[in-house]
Formats: sequence, structure tokens, C-alpha cells
Amino acid sequence: MAKLRKQNIFNTTTATIKFILFWVMVVIQLPIIVLMPRRIAVRYMPIFMWILIKLAGVKIVVHGKLSDARPLMICSNHISVFEIATFPSVFHGSFIAKKEMENWPLVGWVAKKFGVIFVDRRPSHARDALAVVQRAVQSVKYPMILFPEGTTTNGAYVKPFKSTLFNFVENSNVTVQPMAMHYRYKDGSVIDEQTLADHFAYFDNKKMDMGPKCKIERSAFGQVFHIMMLGGFTVEITLLPPPPLTGLDRKQIADVLQKQVSEKYMELKDKK
Repeated sequence: MAKLRKQNIFNTTTATIKFILFWVMVVIQLPIIVLMPRRIAVRYMPIFMWILIKLAGVKIVVHGKLSDARPLMICSNHISVFEIATFPSVFHGSFIAKKEMENWPLVGWVAKKFGVIFVDRRPSHARDALAVVQRAVQSVKYPMILFPEGTTTNGAYVKPFKSTLFNFVENSNVTVQPMAMHYRYKDGSVIDEQTLADHFAYFDNKKMDMGPKCKIERSAFGQVFHIMMLGGFTVEITLLPPPPLTGLDRKQIADVLQKQVSEKYMELKDKK
């Protein structure tokens, strides 16, 4: 089984250089992104994200085929901030994200340019949020990516999917493709749950219903530096066939998709 890279002065120095390059690349790219029309920025996002994941040492392996249907939404489990970079680089799509992210310094602004659709999940704003997402999904040719758990996890399980996020799928022509995503060491060996929670996942201990707690909770950028120091990891993506959803309400849709993603994830995450 692979071991974590030791956190010595050499690896810390290497990670520091990579982290500086990461920020240099971001600063250099910002003026380019500012000048780009949004439709071009969305196409440029996979290149931007590919550079970031290479600097972080993240390897991507994809199993299965992306559906040719459009409009298309991909729904996946969510473990870490790195999926925000890995998924666009693979699928050339954008995200449906929580409204709070829109106000994050720098991240929210770049996300807007990259075609991210921000959704207010408060029940009192459900009607407006539904209209925004419906217009967006119908108007683009690339897939939109959704994390229906509503938060990251420790990688021990898949949380229930929030049914309100599927309002716009009910009685629509949107095809939804479920996807199970899990992490491995770079040699393909299994990462045990406690190590995954401590070093590779990005989550809030208070929101976990089961499984191990992490010993140190890091900020998003702190997590990027930590992964650089550890030498990276592998993201394995398994695309599942889109299930028939015609005639189902949003709660049934959420349950069907969560069952598919959860069962596949639990099957794969500890598989030798």
C-alpha cells in the first residue's frame, strides 16, 4: 500500500514553490479572464483548471462515457475542493453552486466568468432559483455539474441528496447523469477512511453524520498547499447511465440518484 509522503523540509520547500507558482499563474491569468467574454471564458476554464491540478499533483482517471444528451446535468458526491478543478478539466462544463460562494473573494468573481450558476437554497427563494437554473441549463451546450449533498464529506459515505436542487429536473427535458467519484493514492491503492479525512478530504467536522473526524480542519487554500506537500493523489471518476426520471417528483429523483451514486461509491472506495 502507498504511504503518505513525509512532511520534511524538502517536500515543504517543493510545495512552497508550487504554491507560489499557483498564485503567479492565477495573477497572470486574471487580466486575460477579465478581457474574455463569458462564453469564451467558459471554454478557457478547462485549460485554467488543468494547470491548477497539475501543480497540485492531482491525477484523473475516468471510467464510463459522458452522455451525448443535452441539456445535461451531472450529479456527483463531493469530498474536496479539488473537484472544482478536476471536473471542468475533464467534462468542459460548469457548475451549479450555492449562492454564498458568489461572495467569496476572488473565487466568486472568477466562478461567474466561468459560467457557474449560483442558486439561493432558502425555501423563500425557491421559485426565483428555479427560474434561474432552468434558463441557464436550457441555454448551454456543455454539461452542468451539481453536488446534491450540499457540502463536502469525509469520504466515508454519501450524504442524502437535497431534493430542492432537483426542482428544475421535475417535468423537464433535462437528462441527469449520476457519477461516483473516489480518491486513491497515485499508485492506485486504497486510502483508508481516517487518512482520507485527515489529509485528502475538505469538510466541516460538525456537518458529518458518520465516519471519522479530521484532526486538523484547513482552509481551502491551506488544503491545496497540504496536498502539494503530500505529493498529490488520484481522482477516479465513474460515470453511470442516466436513469429514467420521467413522472418522478423532485424527492423521488433525489432518492434514485443518491442510491445509484452511494451504492457505486461504497462499492469502489475500498476495492483493492
